[in-house]
Amino acid sequence: MFGVPVSSPSHEFSSTDLVNWLFLDLNSYFASVEQQLRPELRGKPIAVVPVMVDTTVCIAASYEAKAYGVRTGTQVGEARRMCPPLVLVEGRQDLYVEFHHRIVDVVHSLVPVTAVASIDEMACRLMGRERQLKNALQLGAEIKQKIRSQVGQELRCSVGLAPNRFLAKVASDMQKPDGLFAICASQLPEVLFRLHPSDLPGIGFRTNLRLEKRGIKTMQQLCALSRAQMYDLWGSVWGERLWHWLQGDDWDEDYDAPQKSVSHQHVLSPEFRTREGAELVMQKLLHKAAARVRKLQVWARGLSLYVSFSPRREKKIWECHTRIQECQDTVTLLEAFRKMWQECPSLGPPMLVGVALYDLVPDAMHTASLLGDESRLGRLSEAMDFLNAKYGSSTLHLGGLQQVRSAAPTRIAFSSIPEFEKPDPTLRRKRL
Repeated sequence: MFGVPVSSPSHEFSSTDLVNWLFLDLNSYFASVEQQLRPELRGKPIAVVPVMVDTTVCIAASYEAKAYGVRTGTQVGEARRMCPPLVLVEGRQDLYVEFHHRIVDVVHSLVPVTAVASIDEMACRLMGRERQLKNALQLGAEIKQKIRSQVGQELRCSVGLAPNRFLAKVASDMQKPDGLFAICASQLPEVLFRLHPSDLPGIGFRTNLRLEKRGIKTMQQLCALSRAQMYDLWGSVWGERLWHWLQGDDWDEDYDAPQKSVSHQHVLSPEFRTREGAELVMQKLLHKAAARVRKLQVWARGLSLYVSFSPRREKKIWECHTRIQECQDTVTLLEAFRKMWQECPSLGPPMLVGVALYDLVPDAMHTASLLGDESRLGRLSEAMDFLNAKYGSSTLHLGGLQQVRSAAPTRIAFSSIPEFEKPDPTLRRKRL
C-alpha cells in the first residue's frame, strides 16, 4: 500500500507511525468558490479567466473542465476547442480572498495554522498526540468536513500528512480530488516510487531536463543519490535540503525565511497590446511592486522585466535583468525601468508583461545612499502609499499613468494574498 488513504479504515496503526505536518490544498479553488456562489454552475465545466478574451489564459478550472484536459495556464481559445460546453467566468479576486480568510479561521479553530503557503494552501505543525497517525487522520477528516459545513459544500480540499512539510505537500497531491493521504517515515522512500521527479515541488520543466541529462529519470534513481550528490546536482544547499526531506527529516525548512523577491504579471487587454500600452501597464505594475517592498520594509537590489509577444506555441519572449543601488522609492525604480525598456525589441504585439524586484534586504541591513535624494524620495513614496491606502489604490499616481488607472487591477499572487478591506490609516510608517 502506498501511503495511508482515509479510505483504509482496516489499516493497523502503530504507535511508531508519527507525522509532524498537515498540509491542506484546496481543489480547483477559484472555480469551486464560483460554483459555491452560483448554483447554476455546479456540475458544469467552468474556467475562471482574468478578462473575457480568447487570447488570455485560464487561471483556474473546475474538475468538470479538467476532465476535458483544461488546466491552469491553458489558453482560453484552446480551452474552448478542448471543451465546447466550457463556461467562462471572470475572476472576482475579493471574493476568493474573503473565502480564504474564512477557511483559515475554520482550520485554525481545529489546529493552529503555521504557514499560509498561498491562497489555496496552508501548513500546520502537529504537536503531542496530534502526531499519532490515527489522530492526524481524524483531524484531517474533521477539517475537511468542517470546511464543507461552515464555508461551503463545493469547497473540497486534499490533505497530506507526513514527517516534514515538504512531504506533506507531496502527500496532498497523491490523492485528488478531496483526498486524505499520509506518508510515514517507515514507508520511505518506496512510497514515492510511483511518482516522477517532476511531481515534486520545486522541480519544474528546466530542472527536470537537467536531471534527465544527468541520467536521473525516476524517483528510484533520485532517492538513491547521496547527500553530496544531491548538493552537487543542484549546486546549492537546496539539493542538500531535498535529500533530507526525501529521507523524512524535518530539517531546516526555512519557514520564516525573508521574502527574496516581489513580482507582478498581467495579461494585456486588447487596447494595451502596443509597445506604448505595454510600457504604461508595466509602469503601473512597478508602482505596485514598489509599494509592496515598502510595506515589507525591504530594499531591492535588482529589477527584472518580462514581455511575452505571442500566445502561440512558438512564443517570443524578452527578459531583462539589472542590478540597482538599494532602493524602494517609485521614482528611482521608474528611472531604472525606462533605461531598460529602451532595449526591448519589437517582436510583435505584446500579450503579457511582468516586473520583479529581487535580491531584497531588510531595513536593518540597508546601506544608506551617499546621495541626498533617498530620504526625500522615500517620504514622497510613503505619502503616496498612505493616501492610496486611505482613499483607494489609484487615488494618487504619476501623471503618465492616468490612462491605465483601471488596467492591471489587484490580483492574487501565489505567495501574497491581498487585503481588500480598508486599511487602518493610523498604521503608517514613522517617517511619514
